[in-house]
Amino acid sequence: MAHAKNHDYHILPPSLWPFMGAIGAFVMLTGAVAWMKTGDGGIALLGIDATGPWMFLIGLALVLYTMFGWWTDVAHEGNTGDHTPVVRIGLRYGMILFIISEVMFFAAWFWAFFKNALYPMGPMSPIQDGVWPPEGIVTFDPWHLPLINTLILLLSGVAVTWAHHALVHDNDRRTVIRGLIVAVILGICFTVLQAYEYSHAAFGLSDTVYGGVFYMATGFHGFHVIIGTIFLFVCLIRFLRGEMNQEEHVGFEAAAWYWHFVDVVWLFLFAAIYIWGR
Repeated sequence: MAHAKNHDYHILPPSLWPFMGAIGAFVMLTGAVAWMKTGDGGIALLGIDATGPWMFLIGLALVLYTMFGWWTDVAHEGNTGDHTPVVRIGLRYGMILFIISEVMFFAAWFWAFFKNALYPMGPMSPIQDGVWPPEGIVTFDPWHLPLINTLILLLSGVAVTWAHHALVHDNDRRTVIRGLIVAVILGICFTVLQAYEYSHAAFGLSDTVYGGVFYMATGFHGFHVIIGTIFLFVCLIRFLRGEMNQEEHVGFEAAAWYWHFVDVVWLFLFAAIYIWGR
């Protein structure tokens, strides 16, 4: 009885995951810098030749392993009753704060794009006479592949909302699974079409400031689409295994919020960079 829990909070046991995640992120960042310096003669760390992608890949593997193990523990906590109503509120607040941080991240790229579009000048912007996009840049037609990708992403958001509504209002797990399958397939289609679009681009990342901002903004969004697709796929696997229910599905809520955030960011990218920026 002395060890019985008489509160609604979840006291976490000691964990190595934060430490492993920090080490993995540090190694991945250092490896990325060393990889980028390969063309300039390379770089040595502690007497070890760090040229090439190997250190970056080792750090990435550590980060991915940490993510898999840490989130597996979180899912296990939810399945064993540790995610009480109070804990679920904290998890929701955490996800909201994370999405806000992501909004600020993309705001930086929008700022860079609009600054250079409205005031195209400066040593980092090889533009003359206020021309935007820069001379020689052949932009994408927004009403072809970008429009198709927009429709695909919006439909995937509809599928996620359909699945969430079926769970909350009808407790229809079969419809939830169908909706998630549709959303995951559409997410994969978006990624494939964006890769196809990149392969046919008439400009590169380092050609001009336009190319740099374009690829960083749309590329990071594509990276978020991949993360969101994995997020939804994990939720699909958990529903197929009988996990989560009508009352306790905070993991699915977080995935749905994240996916709708990805949708909204793409709408702003499509309107600003593809249509207005053309």
